Amino acid sequence: MTETRQFGDLATQLVTESRRSTATDTLLKYNDPLIRSIIREQRQLEQMIASTLENLADPEFDGANPSLLIYQTAILRNKRCLLAYHSHRIDRLRDMYWAVGGALPHLLSDQDIRGKLSPHEVDFLKQYNSAVMDFRSEFSDELDITAGITQPPKDLHVLVRVVRDCGVIQTELGTIDFKKGQRFMVRRADIEHLIVQGYLEEV
Repeated sequence: MTETRQFGDLATQLVTESRRSTATDTLLKYNDPLIRSIIREQRQLEQMIASTLENLADPEFDGANPSLLIYQTAILRNKRCLLAYHSHRIDRLRDMYWAVGGALPHLLSDQDIRGKLSPHEVDFLKQYNSAVMDFRSEFSDELDITAGITQPPKDLHVLVRVVRDCGVIQTELGTIDFKKGQRFMVRRADIEHLIVQGYLEEV
């Protein structure tokens, strides 16, 4: 028995996947096979429109052909679903970028996350990071836009415990070798990004 499928069914699957991603608050793997299938459907619809127009060369034809409207509506709907899917993923990527304090190498070194991204999404993150760094360089001495601001700090210094080894870091007190299990009282501005990335935690 042959499975019948309507135009737009594949695009609906794509939107459903985006909703599932939002509901579970996770980034799902980029669905390249489904994207390619929708693009093939788009080309098929465009060919059907061209074929229909060729068959309607009768000079007495008044242009009222409902099939053309159906094909064009399906094309526009597929485009909207493709744009919505990619817009949703870009929003998720931006949220993930800021969640790690703008530490792109840290984000892309996570193989679980990297495996869910398309090559174009990796390029987007690199270009986005470059734009943020260019913008940040203009006033980095006064303000760190990558620092978390959901809970404003009460003190300039903070006691932290090292959760994961993060090597030697240059701070106001000089260089400190952060090794797992150690505790330090340091200036928050020097290590804020390490707290965001999960290397340190406040005690």
